Amino acid sequence: MDITEPKHLTKGDTIGIIAPAGSVLDKNAILRAGSFFENRGYKVLYSPHLFNQNKYMSDTDDNRLSDLLWAFSNNDINAIVCARGGYGTLRLIDKIDYNLIKNNPKIFCGYSDITILSAMFLKEAGLITYSAPMCRSDFGAEEKSKFTIDNFFKAVEGNSLKFKAEKIYKKGNSKGITFGGNLASIQSLCGIDFIPDEDFIFFTEDLNEPVYKIDKMFTQLLHIDKFRNNVKGIILGDFLDSGYPDQLEELFSEVSKKLNVPTLGGFKITHAKDKITVPYGKRAKIDGEYFIIG
Repeated sequence: MDITEPKHLTKGDTIGIIAPAGSVLDKNAILRAGSFFENRGYKVLYSPHLFNQNKYMSDTDDNRLSDLLWAFSNNDINAIVCARGGYGTLRLIDKIDYNLIKNNPKIFCGYSDITILSAMFLKEAGLITYSAPMCRSDFGAEEKSKFTIDNFFKAVEGNSLKFKAEKIYKKGNSKGITFGGNLASIQSLCGIDFIPDEDFIFFTEDLNEPVYKIDKMFTQLLHIDKFRNNVKGIILGDFLDSGYPDQLEELFSEVSKKLNVPTLGGFKITHAKDKITVPYGKRAKIDGEYFIIG
């Protein structure tokens, strides 16, 4: 599997802001995000259909796809940061020109529904992306998280990353590329070929999913031969508002035993305000209680 890491972000680069998923109802938040980047020494371009709305999505499939490809094909843009998650990227994946993505490798950032694009860019174009904060809720927040911002720039500027687990479900050491993201988004890809063709460390999180649904999503993944064969470790972020925390802990222990791989938890991979940025598709390892990338 040929994997390409895009050039690291440097001052003076241009950041393109797009909305390939949900509609952007708070335009001011996106403009605040743009001002934030400009104040840090970057240029900002807004995609043509960024502030449109089509039901619960930012625009029609054709226009959201057009903005996505515009950002990758525009030679002035060095990095792409998504406005928000929500829903909509699943409707695009069979329409994307992955050769265009492959031939124009750029920093691409987002989480939640954007996980779908990161997974497919890795699978079809071999592009390392970033499970990273977005414009509306993070960079455009009136009160921004210094923790989130510091971790974001540390990742996209190419630094090695080392995170310590708060919980250990199964001890051990392992290596692989990073793969995963929002669990519900990953599960929505079941039925197509989306799993990397090499060893990976699966990192994941979710929001507002009851424990039985988290169980169902993990179980569906565990039924896939390639997932079971290629997963070499599990990194668990937050599963916010799932209810029954004791049941959730039991589920994570059960998953680690079924897969028989090192499993660590308590990482700030999350929908919450304070979050780390995780390169997606980059070489990583689990070393005892640490998750190390790069």
